[in-house]
Amino acid sequence: MGVYPLDEALGLTPGRAQLDVQKAAARLVVETAYDEAQALFHELTGVHLGSERMHTLTNRVAEDLSVLEVMSLGLTLVPSREQIDERIAQVSAGKWRRPVLVLGIDGAFAPTRPESARGRRPGQRRQRARRPPWKGQWREVKGFRFYLIDGERIVHLISWHQIQHEAELAEALKAVKEANLIPEDRVRLCVICDGASWIWEHVQSLFSSARQVLDYYHCSDYLHRIAKAQYGDTQQAHEWVEATLTRLYLGKISAVLGGLKRMQAASEKAEQAIANCWAFLDKHRGRTHYLQLRRGGYPLGSGGIESSNKFICHTRLKRSGAWWYEVNCNQMLALRCAKYNGTFDQVFVRHRERLRAA
Repeated sequence: MGVYPLDEALGLTPGRAQLDVQKAAARLVVETAYDEAQALFHELTGVHLGSERMHTLTNRVAEDLSVLEVMSLGLTLVPSREQIDERIAQVSAGKWRRPVLVLGIDGAFAPTRPESARGRRPGQRRQRARRPPWKGQWREVKGFRFYLIDGERIVHLISWHQIQHEAELAEALKAVKEANLIPEDRVRLCVICDGASWIWEHVQSLFSSARQVLDYYHCSDYLHRIAKAQYGDTQQAHEWVEATLTRLYLGKISAVLGGLKRMQAASEKAEQAIANCWAFLDKHRGRTHYLQLRRGGYPLGSGGIESSNKFICHTRLKRSGAWWYEVNCNQMLALRCAKYNGTFDQVFVRHRERLRAA
């Protein structure tokens, strides 16, 4: 085979679908289901591209994308650090103290199918569709998000979500830190999440100087369980929850723990709920100074990472009848992270270079 200079000058790649077509198709696929993306693509461009072809092209673009590639490091177009510095400067303008930069860590769930579901199966198509021989499984998508607090709104910086183990998530966070993506000297870093021990262990080792915040609304769930078990669905239950949450909101964690200690459980279920809540709050006592946190402008809830789970993971993956192979799921999540990180174009630069090298 030969190499034609005109091909390189025009940016042509092997195959009928060129990069501009692939990019347009991927943008649609990232937003909506393959069949719908195919119909929209044909309607908008007049070009017919099968849904299976769109599936193949999109997966090739996202193949082996790493956390730093989704954040555009190593590419010369728009380094993420410059974008982050610019957003920090905008939020800091006119303020007398450094802005709060939040790291939220949480998990969502995605519907997956086993690898054994691949390939064609014998029998009539209708029967195969009616009775799949495999069973789907919900897998946890662990992710993190860095964002700035700017008054009543948040300013997104970077996200990374994948079906992964806790060690893999920790490695991704470590890569972000070692790449010096987050200018910790210019912000007040805050880490907010639920009570999972493994999260706090990694946070302590990577961001030891960050302010650690236990999600206030996670504490609220524990207190509501106590109220339901102790008082049932009564006015007394509502009054007790509101009074206890107010003490917690004012940073009176010792008073809350003391009140739980003095409670006389009405049943074994209530006794267990009280013991669980007391152990949970006592373990995270140093992360519940909510009065000081509010005065410092820190958030009390993990709504930032919860919304990230929704618009990155749930919106695209949790569709009626959708069951994903794990590798395809992670590739789609990587592309959606690239979209919201503002690095979608850089991902295609990487794809073009890979095609040229091949």
